[in-house]
Amino acid sequence: MKFKVSAELGYDVKAPSTLILNVHALRTAHQIILDEKLSIEPYIKAEELPSTNGENRFVRLDITDTGTVNIKYEATVDNYYEVRDYRDFQEVPVSQFDPAVLTYLNPSRYCQSDKLYRLANNTFGNIDNTYRQVVAVTEWIHKNVEYLSGFSNSETSAYDTVTQQAGVCRDFAHLGIALCRALTIPARYFTGYAYKLVPADFHACFEAYLGGEWILFDATKLAPLNGLVKIATGRDAADAAIASIFGDVFCTHVKADCQMLNDEPFEPIYYTKSVFDGITYL
Repeated sequence: MKFKVSAELGYDVKAPSTLILNVHALRTAHQIILDEKLSIEPYIKAEELPSTNGENRFVRLDITDTGTVNIKYEATVDNYYEVRDYRDFQEVPVSQFDPAVLTYLNPSRYCQSDKLYRLANNTFGNIDNTYRQVVAVTEWIHKNVEYLSGFSNSETSAYDTVTQQAGVCRDFAHLGIALCRALTIPARYFTGYAYKLVPADFHACFEAYLGGEWILFDATKLAPLNGLVKIATGRDAADAAIASIFGDVFCTHVKADCQMLNDEPFEPIYYTKSVFDGITYL
């Protein structure tokens, strides 16, 4: 499926500063960038930073002059996904995990899996299939946490979300990650563009490592899983922020959009308790 994605960001720069942006669609084996363009007004040289693990495409802007900076990113992405039956998949023991996966078993800044160990195991520990465990985690969050736009802030963690029982997509993702890690299931943060998300915005969900693959889950159920264009993954939102600001800079506006370019009918895919097919973006 082909998607047209775009992002617009505006900043008011009060002093020489540096911005590190994370809005470029990620290049993967199943996500091909057909064309893309980054426009910056006034012109500022943009440097794409090499990613050692291939989980992001950071772009650095060194801004020497004060004033207004407007940034626009546009791309056409050909996105391929697979739907597989994971009801009887072969589980991979921790002893056979790729070393790069092991970090996603540990607590992180926003995903305090150590504090949620008892909750996770008392609630989901009796489920004998790890895929079903993650589906149950996703359903539990959707049922017990209310989606409230603007409710949380940049300091809200998974532990906060459990106690407050409300949050935004970022908080739903962090809680899913923390509960999975507490169940010894590697999980990581996913940020991307989302087709049919209302209102249009950047979207966060999470991936769980099952059967040797990263499988996508979204506890908000606000966007179809096959309508997501990946921007980045990481331990949590700290690794995958849309923009990191170093200096006296204020964000004036942020806008994101995702439109489908194909003419064929779009059949949205969501997880439910009775459906145990997994969708994977590699």
